[in-house]
Amino acid sequence: MRYLYRTFLWSIVPFAILLVGTFWTVEKSVTATVREGLRASLRENQAAAAAMQRRTQVQSTRSLRVVAESAALKAGLQLLLANTSSKDARQTVEDQLQEIGEAIGVDLLLVSTIEGAPMVGVIRIEDKLTALDTDRLKKPIGELFLRDGRAFRVTSIPVSQAEDDIATLSVGEPLNLAHFNAPVALLDNGKVVVSNLTGHSLEQIESNVRACNPQSECELVIGSETYLSMVVGKFSSDSPYTLRSFRSVNHALSPIHTVLRQNFSNFGFCALFAAVVVSAISARSIVRPIAQVISQLRQSGTSGLLPELNTTRSSVKEIHELAASFNEAAVAVRQGRDDLNRAYVEFIGSLASALDARDPYTAGHSIRVSEYSCLIAGHLHLAPAEVDELRIGALLHDVGKIGIADSVLQKPGKLSDEEFQLIKEHPVIGRKILEGVNGLAPYLPTVELHHENWDGTGYPNGLKGEQVPLAARIVHVADAYDAMTSDRPYRRGMSAAHALNVLKANAGTQFDPLLVTTFATCVENGATEAPIADPSTYQNSLRKLALAVRTGSPRTVEQLVSGNKS
Repeated sequence: MRYLYRTFLWSIVPFAILLVGTFWTVEKSVTATVREGLRASLRENQAAAAAMQRRTQVQSTRSLRVVAESAALKAGLQLLLANTSSKDARQTVEDQLQEIGEAIGVDLLLVSTIEGAPMVGVIRIEDKLTALDTDRLKKPIGELFLRDGRAFRVTSIPVSQAEDDIATLSVGEPLNLAHFNAPVALLDNGKVVVSNLTGHSLEQIESNVRACNPQSECELVIGSETYLSMVVGKFSSDSPYTLRSFRSVNHALSPIHTVLRQNFSNFGFCALFAAVVVSAISARSIVRPIAQVISQLRQSGTSGLLPELNTTRSSVKEIHELAASFNEAAVAVRQGRDDLNRAYVEFIGSLASALDARDPYTAGHSIRVSEYSCLIAGHLHLAPAEVDELRIGALLHDVGKIGIADSVLQKPGKLSDEEFQLIKEHPVIGRKILEGVNGLAPYLPTVELHHENWDGTGYPNGLKGEQVPLAARIVHVADAYDAMTSDRPYRRGMSAAHALNVLKANAGTQFDPLLVTTFATCVENGATEAPIADPSTYQNSLRKLALAVRTGSPRTVEQLVSGNKS
């Protein structure tokens, strides 16, 4: 039998047999106790709801009797009844109701005709009594009033004048479900309109409560939780409104934990001790080799390579098989990474050489710009990763010229304004060529921005100063130097000294002054080639590939902006 199964059986089976047998013994009695307690609690809710309803009605009736005797209110009502369309009369009654409501602290006051048709009312919204739109009320207000998700318990009393009833005054107190000691839901003819049962929508509650009607007490499942539900409030015999209370059976079963602690403490301790001993013995044989495997895997976090695990350190068959399988996968991953790196290097080299091959006078330009750029970066003490990124970005800086017609790119004489505008598009074209390849994303700023000037007069975006990335500023200097020192059909290349003088003359306008000074120092001291990168990196392979595709032309070749060609 495999080690995993043996460990599982030794640890779980004895403990499980002990617990299952004990749980089965007490299950029925505990469940019955819990449910009976829930029923008792719900009955208490029912009694509390009835008592609260009686108290509310008594208090509201007392308040209404005082309000109904208000001479000002009666006078306003007589004016309104005499002319129901009078806005002034309606406003007068509304103002009186607002004043009375604020005085007695109620949330709803409504005046209706003797027949029950609503006329004027006020309702509290955000701590302020405002006029109630009685036109929306199609029927008498009744004993419960619902508005915008709020429920009001309503008490009504007639308003009399000279022993004749002239209107009906109703007061509404909010039906506060929080006063109940259990979650409740208000139903209107079986439809749930208000509920404080959290975690469930009104639609969920309603669809499950339907199975209970018209039963007073039932057990139902809402969502994944079981509830015991009971009717705790009926407003009148013919009322469509019902209050139904809920008790979570799942939550109420928590007393089982107390019972278990009391009855199973001794058994549980013994079983737990046995499980700990067995687990410790089993874990010792598997944790140690796993820790060794993890230690070796952590090395990949710094090296970036999957290590080869030592398969002889563990006698556990599963660990040995895991290490062997991992080693096979690591070999495959390393092989795939090497293949990807080779393809990546070949792709970069092909792009650079494809551009240079279009014109024998520009052969090797991209390689030399890359070397000059790395020379500057080395003297600026940039990090190796930044130098590697600069090396490839410089190789690709003119790739956009692939999209420029040969008639313009290889024109022996000075370019026209229209042709020069076409040449100025090559940084943007280069970015569009490369941005579809995820691996080339770090080099896009260099390709696009290597013709931006220090004073903001460059192209394509007119950036200035340090708004231009450092790599693009470096390539700008190296590109200009190689252009000026390269031969063209229409002119001989400048000397290194002359080219450096031109760079210095344009430092602070076209070029970054610090970079010009750094490059001039390098050239004047005889340094014309960048230091060799770490041979262990695949970027150095790219450099070797680039050197291999040289056409054999002199040390300085390729483009310059002679006149306006850049």
